[in-house]
Amino acid sequence: MKRLMKEHEGVFGFSVSHTTRNPRPGEENGKGLNRLPMLLGATLLPVAGVFSSDLEMSTSVSCPNESETTEKDYHFTTREAMEEGISKGDFIENAEFSGNMYGTSKAAIEDVLAKNLICILDVDIQGVKRIKETDLNPIYISIQPPSMDILEKRLRDRQTETEESLQKRLEAARIDMELSKEPGVFDVVIVNDDLERAYEELKDILSEEIQKVQEAK
Repeated sequence: MKRLMKEHEGVFGFSVSHTTRNPRPGEENGKGLNRLPMLLGATLLPVAGVFSSDLEMSTSVSCPNESETTEKDYHFTTREAMEEGISKGDFIENAEFSGNMYGTSKAAIEDVLAKNLICILDVDIQGVKRIKETDLNPIYISIQPPSMDILEKRLRDRQTETEESLQKRLEAARIDMELSKEPGVFDVVIVNDDLERAYEELKDILSEEIQKVQEAK
């Protein structure tokens, strides 16, 4: 995703998710949309569009390679405020991980579409299923590691996890990968066993929508 956004500047935009977790060093509230490129680790959050015309598309990407994205700041909020927003229908999806709430608001998507960009939603499998209950019509893409063993090695090589956190991520990824086998959940499943091949496959899937945006501009 990082490479895709770099090679197609002015085509894609990430919606900035909300979370109840505390900001980490260097993170700024609501900055994610303005930072380019961003790396989609796709926890498993979210290409799609039906707030949309043919030129306004949103992409839902699920990726068990990492359970949380890097280089992507959030709208930081309180649990009370987020629960209130969910009850009002302000969010198209939400999930809880390690005691923290995460969610994608309608306003965050509209902010991206207003710029005539393809909106990428980076969500987990819970988010994918909730988005399917809305009137959005995304392209659902799951990017997966070749195996759980390889995923565990990748996570350990990062050296950013406690053992407890790592095991939680592995279990979440295992469940997501299993559920991703259900018919109709994803339009495309890409296995990231070779970066170049996986990237070309992703680019081919999105080539028609990329061309629409480029021609419109």
